[in-house]
Amino acid sequence: MGLIHIDLFTTLDGVAQAPGGPTEDTDGGFAFGGWQAPLLDEVVGGQIDSGMAGMDALLLGRRTYDIFAGYWPHAQGDIARLFNRLPKYVASRQTPALEWANSTLLGPDVVAAVRELRDRHENIHVIGSLNFVQTLFAERLFDRLNLWVYPILLGGGKKVFAGGVVPTNLRLIEPVVASPKGAVLQRYALAEGTPGVGDMSAVDQES
Repeated sequence: MGLIHIDLFTTLDGVAQAPGGPTEDTDGGFAFGGWQAPLLDEVVGGQIDSGMAGMDALLLGRRTYDIFAGYWPHAQGDIARLFNRLPKYVASRQTPALEWANSTLLGPDVVAAVRELRDRHENIHVIGSLNFVQTLFAERLFDRLNLWVYPILLGGGKKVFAGGVVPTNLRLIEPVVASPKGAVLQRYALAEGTPGVGDMSAVDQES
């Protein structure tokens, strides 16, 4: 069974809206579109490139698909060639025309359709797509969560864990690495069970 990777760029206060550019997503009057650009460096670039190793499909929400489809077919470089070649699956409540090559609209039962993708691909990556990601969180329908956390606070905007999250255990699967500009990559795997609880007063007595 293939793995579903969620790749997100977020601020320290959890905002993941429009990291790439000023007009990417201005919903709610968001004024900080493109906040990631000043904080990119070679370490983050290398992490992004290495994280794409083995990627054999893209799974995107409608808004992110439209942004990507307007940019990557006209871009150059390794990432452009990869994204243009890969099969792309789009979750949408509507029936948009998908003109980017190798694009397929998921059926109305998105959860079932995503489960079926695991039988067809080894490494499916969800990039951005915040609204769609909430569904994946709520259904525990992911295997890896890759968070690049940047050292800024924006105070408002769409957040990674906006709603629909169920109690979930995650397991850190590699050492946390900070880039020269302070971005921290955290890679997690979905783990079994739900978070445990305890009594800190009992711990104090034992010590």
